[in-house]
Amino acid sequence: MADTEKLVEQLVSKYGKSRNSLLPVLQGVVQNERYLTEEAMIVIARALNLSSADVYGTASFYTFLDTEPRGNNIIRVCRTITCKMKGKQQIIEKIENHLKIKEGETTRNNKFTLLAANCLGWCHKGPVMLVNDDVYPQVTPDSVIEILEKYCNQ
Repeated sequence: MADTEKLVEQLVSKYGKSRNSLLPVLQGVVQNERYLTEEAMIVIARALNLSSADVYGTASFYTFLDTEPRGNNIIRVCRTITCKMKGKQQIIEKIENHLKIKEGETTRNNKFTLLAANCLGWCHKGPVMLVNDDVYPQVTPDSVIEILEKYCNQ
């Protein structure tokens, strides 16, 4: 917990103690810790003089602010209508079959977590997949397996 408190202290020092600092502080904790623990959200709430419910409400609203542990590689497939029309369901099914998990689950070896994202901002190049911070536009059922293989040794 001391490390989390120190990290939050540094982030609050950088971004300030206003309500507007909440999102960058949450992002900073996720960047360093990979997800937001209940304890981290309480520390953030205290540091910014906000309720824990307010912090959790913000954290759980945003797709990229994970509030539970995820795999080493987080796969996010865009679920907008545009990507749906371009075949995102086939992409998700191919990933699920290949990794033996369903959307929202993590592989047993903790290598991958499969999630859907509301929008990845690439509607003109759908279907789109994000693995960690790497964007993959116009994925196909065949190319998705090749892409995932790049992350198997990470």
